[in-house]
Amino acid sequence: MNSTSPRRRFLSAAVAGLALTGLLSACGGSGSGDSASADGPVTLPFWGWANGQDAVVEAFNAAHKDVKLKYTKVTDQLTMQKQLTNAVKAGNAPCLVQNTAEYVTSWVSQGALADITSYVRPAQDKFNSGSWAAAQVQGRLYGVPTSSAPNFTIYRTDLFTKYGVKPPTTWDEFIAAGKVLKKHGIKITNYAGEDPSTLEVLAMQVGAHWYGIDGNSWKVDFQDPGTLKAAKVIQEIIDNDLNSRLSFADYAAVQRNYDNGGTATRQISTWQMAGMVQNFTKSFGKWALAPWPAYTGEAAKTPAGTNLTGSVTLVTKQCTHQKQAAEAALWMSTDAGAVKTMASPTTGNGVMPALKNSATYVDEAISAKLLGPHYEPAKKVVTDSLNTVTTDWTFGPDWTAMFTELQSGWAKVVSKQQKVTDLLAHMQQWTVKDLKSRGISVKG
Repeated sequence: MNSTSPRRRFLSAAVAGLALTGLLSACGGSGSGDSASADGPVTLPFWGWANGQDAVVEAFNAAHKDVKLKYTKVTDQLTMQKQLTNAVKAGNAPCLVQNTAEYVTSWVSQGALADITSYVRPAQDKFNSGSWAAAQVQGRLYGVPTSSAPNFTIYRTDLFTKYGVKPPTTWDEFIAAGKVLKKHGIKITNYAGEDPSTLEVLAMQVGAHWYGIDGNSWKVDFQDPGTLKAAKVIQEIIDNDLNSRLSFADYAAVQRNYDNGGTATRQISTWQMAGMVQNFTKSFGKWALAPWPAYTGEAAKTPAGTNLTGSVTLVTKQCTHQKQAAEAALWMSTDAGAVKTMASPTTGNGVMPALKNSATYVDEAISAKLLGPHYEPAKKVVTDSLNTVTTDWTFGPDWTAMFTELQSGWAKVVSKQQKVTDLLAHMQQWTVKDLKSRGISVKG
């Protein structure tokens, strides 16, 4: 992705529109989130949730005398949004925050993030352009990217072989395979009632745009042909009972289900292999990778991901030592040891680095223990995925609120209380109304 990519153009226009409404006001706070004694190092609070970050922080602290990181592990990404909101309001936000690309625009619009462009711009050549864009809004940088976004299917080779099912290359084949597996008491996928990212990424893959810019206004469209195409796939899977309905609230139970063969596939990124490696006991060596299914008649296209990938380390406006925070974020994303730690599904969370040479870390990001004899072929699936990632998806200024509302409706979809199209119609009306209530110009 270059500086004129569709996503960056959208974000530039988006923030320009937000500025017209006066929503880019500065955020208050005394900057008390970091500290230093008269003769001691600067201490920078850092909130995150990813496995391996505590080890990276320990390595950073060992390598630096004048700056130290104080790491607090938050339960998950959604908890992070709530805690950061409260901290910003209270004026005691941490200096550094792990977050993902979909929330950057929202936090900038709330005045919560520091513009660290002058501190990190010289390091741009170290990163791939797609990841670099994730930390930008209107050409200004508010953090440092930490990961790239490969996505693919991981599937149980033993079950597919036993029941004569081939790895599906399209969503139609995916549904057909699910119907075969269902006869043997096996689900082909899992839809957690609290996680509507499936709907988002399938819409993203087919070229839908829930948010866009029309002149100086946001444009909202949850019912475009692409989204309806994605909805049809999901609805058919639900109607035919091809999906498990296990909540990630009991993460161990979800992993046991995969390990025991109750569910045969997942559409994931590299980092999710970490949970499989850490929780499995029975199925090591029985998993293989295949490309993300395409829509019939269309070329391969991989969604850029939601909270699965595209992470950034952001610097908050309330941080007194923003330069040191920016430099710490750069170190965590570029130091060879730190990158290797995070890229491994054993020591970290299996994220592909945001660096230009991220493909060289595939060996670290996928698990030989999990894949067994399918390990070598899996490398090409991952690198091919990086070459087909979508680049034209836009995250709106009320993404956090929108996603929360989407969650409520998705739970009803998974439990068959409403159709996917009913949820989309509701989200169209709700999002337009929500943006208007925030004083944002909107069409839709």
